[in-house]
Amino acid sequence: MATATDTVTTVEAPAPLAAKPIMTHKQIMLVIYGLMSGMFLSSLAQTVFGTAIRTIGDDLHGLDQQAWVTTAFLITSTIAVPIYGKLSDIFGRRPLFILGIVIFILGSTLSAFSTSMMMLAAFRAFQGIGAGALMALPLAIMGDILAPRERAKYQGYFFAVFGIATVIGPLVGGLFAGAKEILWIDGWRWTFLINIPLGLFALFMVITFLHLPKVGKHHGPRIDWWGATAVIVALVPLLIVVEQGRAWGWDSVASIACYVIGGIGLVAFIVIEALMKDDAIIPLKLFRSGTFSMATVLGFLVGFAMFGAMMTIPLYMQIVVGMNPTESGLSMLPLIVGLMIASLASGQLTARTGKYRIFPVLGTLFTAVGFFSLTLIRYETPLWQIFVGMFVLGLGLGQLMQPLTLASQNSVDPHEMGVASSAATFFRQIGGTLGTAVMLSVLFSMLPANILHATEDKANLSAALDAALDPATSSKAENAAIMKQQWSAIVDPLTENIQAQLDKGVAEGDTKAKAAAGDAVTSAVTAGVNQAVAAGQLPAEAAPAVIAQKVAEATPAAEAAAHQKVLTAVAEKAHASVQGDTVAVDWADHDQRTYWVDQLVPTLQDEIKKKENDASGSGSGTAVNDTSFLTGADAALSKPFMIGFIQGLVTLYWVGFGVILLAFVLTWFFKVPPLRARSALQEQADKAGMTETGSIRTHKA
Repeated sequence: MATATDTVTTVEAPAPLAAKPIMTHKQIMLVIYGLMSGMFLSSLAQTVFGTAIRTIGDDLHGLDQQAWVTTAFLITSTIAVPIYGKLSDIFGRRPLFILGIVIFILGSTLSAFSTSMMMLAAFRAFQGIGAGALMALPLAIMGDILAPRERAKYQGYFFAVFGIATVIGPLVGGLFAGAKEILWIDGWRWTFLINIPLGLFALFMVITFLHLPKVGKHHGPRIDWWGATAVIVALVPLLIVVEQGRAWGWDSVASIACYVIGGIGLVAFIVIEALMKDDAIIPLKLFRSGTFSMATVLGFLVGFAMFGAMMTIPLYMQIVVGMNPTESGLSMLPLIVGLMIASLASGQLTARTGKYRIFPVLGTLFTAVGFFSLTLIRYETPLWQIFVGMFVLGLGLGQLMQPLTLASQNSVDPHEMGVASSAATFFRQIGGTLGTAVMLSVLFSMLPANILHATEDKANLSAALDAALDPATSSKAENAAIMKQQWSAIVDPLTENIQAQLDKGVAEGDTKAKAAAGDAVTSAVTAGVNQAVAAGQLPAEAAPAVIAQKVAEATPAAEAAAHQKVLTAVAEKAHASVQGDTVAVDWADHDQRTYWVDQLVPTLQDEIKKKENDASGSGSGTAVNDTSFLTGADAALSKPFMIGFIQGLVTLYWVGFGVILLAFVLTWFFKVPPLRARSALQEQADKAGMTETGSIRTHKA
């Protein structure tokens, strides 16, 4: 039996006059079953993980490090995509698809037992090596076995699988993330463990059904290992500095080293690819095609905006809206429904008309409108408005993926289908990886200053301080975490300082009042005694002793009365209450609390403003590595955090809008080739014929 790497020494055969289809409908469907199982595994793994990331970050105390977990997966999967694509052109799609699933299963297993966010990032990186095959090869295989206009007849199956995975994934992920333990294992760890049985099933389906006609190959294929190495050297340092730049400083020695290494790797990659010519991972000759080049640029821009911004929607739903992971997963349905409707509609229209240039234009337009609607999010924005924006965003994205891939595949020769498909996916993934890293890095870099800015607002600060000072609110169990995290450090010094001032006021008042009371008692007693002496009622020589005695007897009562007057006077002046032998603010009393909030807010605003300037200038701030303190917290206490978080998201959505707007402009210059009437494998078979063993002939190099 010939394999993809068998040497087939043949005499070039003329193409038959009437080419016989190399694959029947039944054979095509069996291949699609295998592809769908791999796609289901990949789609479900991503959607399950996406809704659980907040729980994972909180449990491992590293929510602000989630960009590492996400970008580590994207880095390795992105780098692996062109390697799989090129190797599959040489060795065949099936063995590499199987290898990818095996690596993916192992990576999932290791990820499930991570004990820190950085460990999880490392194992997710390994998992991404396998995911690269699941991303790159299905598109190439579909291009091999189906003519472009025929794909709409079959893509319904893929979108059904994608839709099921997208709907089930968030539910499953939410259930896992919401469960404390399942079979004595932390619930969130099952978001990875579930990939084991699913992966084994996908492996069985692929081994059983994914069989393609073999293509004979000539001796001595060159594998572009140097190019693969250069890709790693170029991408990894640049992506690392995107994540760590805010901590290191963008002009620090470490950051500059990453820039230099990444630049050297990029130059080396271009030189190596030029030298490798057709054997390059990404042959540079592909970019001679204006269609391929423009599709690559558009794919990069779409990936940058889409991946980075979409990672934040589940976070918004959980942190701001207060949804649990399951609910946040369901909240993504408007986007998914819009995506599926647009994908199916554009596919059917493409199949019937053979025209598809309009879809990149409309797709970027709808996506830009969707992003613009998300920039209008505010703290009071109703949920339905966000859902409408997500639906429009889905309508746009659903019109972009297939047409851009079709254009890339139709701009190259059939034997380059694998490298063209993987290159298109590669650059889209690079855009997504950079988008995710940049946007999440910017979000968490801006968050401390944004929170301070929102807290500085008089209305927000007054409401939050009033709630924090109110025992009825601050003593609630559900507010204990947020009080400890944010408000106790502010409130405790304030109340202590106020009480110290009241105590000082009482003490100073007592000193003066006691002196005055003593003088008054002495004066009154002396006058009375002198009167008695003058009346002959008391000997003059006894007067001093009598005065001293009577003064001693009367002074305590006079001082006590004076003390009470002092307490009352201080309490009235300070809008406080006399509590026993002291004056204290009754924080449960609305009027007293309101008075002190009004007095304290201006001073606090000045202090917060100074901290905000310091945070903005240094780019540093309090790390946000656990947001569980927001769960169930009083709205007044959490509102400054929420507003700060929303302000960061809005900035990201403006970036996404700008990137997609650029893509929209470029689509007007996008010329697409006509769709082929035959599949890539059929074209090769028609051109070269078949061997006696059933392999497609190839010309000798």
